[in-house]
Amino acid sequence: MTSTDQQPFLSVKDLRVHFSTEDGIVKAVDGLSFDLAKGRTLGIVGESGSGKSVTNLTILGLHDRRSTAIEGEIVLDGKDLLTASERELERLRGNKMSMIFQDALASLSPYHTVGRQIGETYRKHTGASKKEARDRAVEMLRRVGIPQPDVRVDDYPHQFSGGMRQRAMIAMALVCDPELLIADEPTTALDVTVQAQIMDLLKDLQQEFGTAIIFITHDLGVIADIADDVLVMYGGRCVERGTKEEVLRDPQHPYTLGLMSSMPSLDGPVDVPLSPIPGSPPSLLNPPSGCRFHPRCAFAEQVPGGRCATERPLLEVVDGRGSACHLTPAQRRELFADYAGTRHN
Repeated sequence: MTSTDQQPFLSVKDLRVHFSTEDGIVKAVDGLSFDLAKGRTLGIVGESGSGKSVTNLTILGLHDRRSTAIEGEIVLDGKDLLTASERELERLRGNKMSMIFQDALASLSPYHTVGRQIGETYRKHTGASKKEARDRAVEMLRRVGIPQPDVRVDDYPHQFSGGMRQRAMIAMALVCDPELLIADEPTTALDVTVQAQIMDLLKDLQQEFGTAIIFITHDLGVIADIADDVLVMYGGRCVERGTKEEVLRDPQHPYTLGLMSSMPSLDGPVDVPLSPIPGSPPSLLNPPSGCRFHPRCAFAEQVPGGRCATERPLLEVVDGRGSACHLTPAQRRELFADYAGTRHN
């Protein structure tokens, strides 16, 4: 997902994250690879349980190694994160890489002021004094659009609105100018107006600092607004990837097509019925054999020999574009066009 002449800032190769539970092994991420360059935004999209958040918690080193088996490679600016010590990861978290969580109210401590929580992150990584940290917190609150930041810096999270709390979370994540920012569905609980403001804020800050961003969401509309590149996950695996324009204009995997067909269109006919994907996401304790999407796929019977149920399709990537599907390109063109046609008739 990066140009051939640009070294990726973040490189993930064949990542596997398996959890040990009383019921068995959960294969949360099962062979995931992608690259991300500075100044680019990678949108990771998929239903709940697809492995999106697990991937990014693994990048940050936030899993309990006693119950988690992690294989593969995660390299951030030349540093292998999977072999790094906990002390090294603590130096990187909040400094070189940072994360915005989905629920700001649950992520912020109710017992400390917003300014103190932002300032403590800054003090930990820079050794700044309390006054310097408070001044920095005021500066960051101003940068993310909080009115009267020199006053609101002493407020507690419950005194902020939902949108303001999310802005405060962004300020905390950006206080040390991280080079990698992971945003885990940061706008899900916000109304559309505030959501648009947060998205614009992230884009402005990225343009200012050249930050690499991973944006996790289940909403393709959000992806269309903020992402440069898109990675579609299902059942712990990547099923499709490409630029935003490639994936949204010409989906190559039935799951991506299903996600798009289950969303209303703002520029199409208003009477087009939505087509939700039948069934439920797979259990990662006992995932389906072959293609994990095949029990829900409208086109699995079109592949001869029942390969979808028995043989895992490979993700073949050419110039950053690829999909993991047994359908031939000719079959996809015909079947996907027919599928889209039935929605407009």
